[in-house]
Amino acid sequence: MTEPTEKPVASTDDAAERRDAVVAEVADHAGEMARELALLQGGDYGSRTFATDAGEWTLKYEAGALQYLRFDGGSAETYVVSTKHPPDPEDLATAMDDYAAFVESYNEYVASLEGVLDDVSADFPEVASTESVVAERDRILDRVRDAADRMALELSRYEGEEYGTFSTRVSGTRWELKWNRDGASYLRVGGEGGVYLLSQYEHPSARDVRKLAEDVGEFVEAFNDHVAELDADLSDVSL
Repeated sequence: MTEPTEKPVASTDDAAERRDAVVAEVADHAGEMARELALLQGGDYGSRTFATDAGEWTLKYEAGALQYLRFDGGSAETYVVSTKHPPDPEDLATAMDDYAAFVESYNEYVASLEGVLDDVSADFPEVASTESVVAERDRILDRVRDAADRMALELSRYEGEEYGTFSTRVSGTRWELKWNRDGASYLRVGGEGGVYLLSQYEHPSARDVRKLAEDVGEFVEAFNDHVAELDADLSDVSL
């Protein structure tokens, strides 16, 4: 009687080598489809599913390179090509029986796009220039900036601080000037979430400038009244 430990263990080397060879061939072939899809869809990554009589094949790519090829036969999914572990040889064999149909489905999809852009016109209307609007907006904002910087200078000189804020209400709306020794940091209308008439980041829209520009004068007058009150506070001081 032969002892169990004396029975030879069957090697899987041949099956694994054949499996790896098939996967490598599919990776090269499906990789061509991945590159073509990446060119067609115009993105760094994406995926597309193709239907066959036996199931669905999903091809995913990233930076034009194949990430995985998955076959869903209904009862189970097989990652024919993936960045993880290789497929089971029997599952791979089942999927490969349908691989030619998958390629045909892909080719039919590409063929369906032939001529799809033939009647698309590339004659577009001339694009209108914003030059005059931008120039007028910037002219108005430059005047606002000059006034805000002058206020910032006066506030810095009076307060003796590196930075601060001055706020008041104009027509019931809060206006806030944040300043430092170099000038105005921002002029915001409407509190948190309001419109930045002046900022270090971007310009307001032309519509916002039109809406708020007429109130800038009232804001300056409110500032002047504030300065006058400060002056009055010291007028009775005698030494």
